[in-house]
Parts: sequence; C-alpha cells; structure tokens
Amino acid sequence: MRTIKGPAIFLAQFAGDAAPFNSFDAICGWAAGHGYEGVQIPTWVGSLIDLEKAATSKTYCDELAGTAAGHGLAITELSTHLQGQLVAAHPVYDTMLDGFAPASVHNNPQARQEWAVQQLHWAAKASQNLGLTEHATFSGALAWPFLYPFPQRPAGLVEEAFDELARRWTPILNAFDENGVDVGFELHPGEDLFDGVTFEMFLERVNNHPRANILYDPSHMVLQQLDYLDFIDIYHERIKLFHVKDAEFNPSGRQGVYSGYQSWINRAGRFRSLGDGQVDFASIFSKMAQYDFAGWAVLEWECAIKHPEDGAREGAEFIKHHIIHVTEHAFDDFASSGTDLAANRKILGLS
Repeated sequence: MRTIKGPAIFLAQFAGDAAPFNSFDAICGWAAGHGYEGVQIPTWVGSLIDLEKAATSKTYCDELAGTAAGHGLAITELSTHLQGQLVAAHPVYDTMLDGFAPASVHNNPQARQEWAVQQLHWAAKASQNLGLTEHATFSGALAWPFLYPFPQRPAGLVEEAFDELARRWTPILNAFDENGVDVGFELHPGEDLFDGVTFEMFLERVNNHPRANILYDPSHMVLQQLDYLDFIDIYHERIKLFHVKDAEFNPSGRQGVYSGYQSWINRAGRFRSLGDGQVDFASIFSKMAQYDFAGWAVLEWECAIKHPEDGAREGAEFIKHHIIHVTEHAFDDFASSGTDLAANRKILGLS
C-alpha cells in the first residue's frame, strides 16, 4: 500500500484578476501558505499557464515546475474541464458554452470543437513535459438533454450518442497514451459520463482503452444518490484522480434530486465546504488506501454558503487529518511464529 499524496488544491475556483490569484507564482505562494503541497492547474486560465507553450517548450515547463517548487509545491495534474466539455456539445447549449472558448470561435460550433480537440492534444504533451502521469477533464455531452426517458427516446438514440462520443475521444486518448498520461474523466451531471453505467458504456466503445479512467469525486455521487463507497470497490482499478469535495442531500416534500430549478443555496442537493456536508471521508480515504491509490488528494472547493478563503484554509487541515499513513507491517507480526514449509506441512498433518 501507498500513502496518498496531499493535500493539494484545484486552482480553478480561486484564480482571478486580483492578487494573489492573478499569477502562478502568487497563487502558489498563497496555496503553500495554507499548507498545501500540490496544485492542480486549470489550463484555460491564461494567467496561470500558457498551454500551447507548455506543449511545445520543455524549458517553459521546467520553469513552471520550478516556480511551484520554489514554494514547496508540486504540480499534481493539469485540467481541461472546460475544453473537454466542448469536445462533444449538444447544440442546445451552444450559446452558453461559447464562454468556455476564445471569442475567435464563438458562434461557430465546428471551429469551437476543433479548438477544444487541439487543446486536449496540447494538454497531453504538456503533461508529459511536466512529468505528469494523470490528467483531469470532462467528457462533454451529446445525450444529456435526453436524460429523462420522456418523451420516449427513439430506439438507438443514446447508443449513437455514445458511439459518436467514442469516435471523438479515441484519437485524444491515443494522444495521451503516446505521452504516457492517464485521462481521468470527472463523472459529473451535465456530462454523458456521469456515473458508473455511463462510464462502462463509453469504455466498451473505446475498446477498454487503458487511458480512459476516472476522476473520483464523491460530491457528484451524493447529489445523484449513488453509493460512493461501493463505487470505489467496483471501479478502483480505473480511479486515477481524486477530488476531495463535500456535499449534502436534504430531500423534502417539495423537492428531491432535481431540486426544482432552484439556486444552489436552495437546492436539496448542494456542494459544501469540507466537513460541512454528509460525505463519509474517513471511509473513502480508508478504501483509497486499501486499493493502493497512487495519486493526490486534491481539494475542489465549492460551497454556496462558506467564504472560499475559509474553505481553502480549512480544507488543507481536513485532508491532512484524513490521509492515512499506511503501515509497512502487519499489526499482528509480533505474534508471528516464523514457520517454514516443513512446519506448515507438519501443522496440516501432511508430514
């Protein structure tokens, strides 16, 4: 068994125009000051990373890693969540999703999708240049508008959506394979890969591609009322990344999983700062240790109530408290009788 690395923090929810969140050096200093040991970089934030440059310049990547190391931090993974969303986007979301891409491809879904694919290819190479072996992203969605089976879906609709999703992602997965990097899809409502079944549907269509893996985030499973502990037992071999994010689900006689179109503060299911929700992190960290998870425990902070600075400060200590320093010896070694083959055969009555 290996001890999980961490704590680390996903910078997406904190990057901004004001110091210390407006440059990679400054935000690394802020993260280190809160006790983090790693940072996960959102590659769509130009003030933190130039993705094209990272894909084409090992020197630039060495400088980026050096900046993090200067604050005692490691770069844990790169993220292309927004770009991954655009690899497959249903037209109903075109207007809303334009904001995920540069103005040069707005109102042009084909150009936007091509831009997103290029971004993923750059992310694969940039990850290799940084010496990273995992990558965080979304799958995008073609079938999501048809999630609920009414009106009745035409036969083959969902199958064709997943066939197309696989056609689009297979070359990208191959690019990550060429660079020695696993892709961790964050299973998330709004994506066609949002639970175990949909991940399996996709995995089958990409021929069990070794680079098609999972970013495990229990918060999305709480909101779907999915058994997030059993999920680890089932899919641990494919879990390559870990977002430590809390959530709660408080159904009432007025709303449940769908939450009545309410704002985050008024939803039955909502994200919370670490320790303020209902996720059983003690059991999660135990299972991750049991299955020898080799990656980082990365805080993804989202909460409709608590201030982000408080969430970040408390999150580092919360993760530290839950990381299990795994044992190198069996607890009952003190009682070992030091038997050998001959002794074992004698005990079994075989000699």
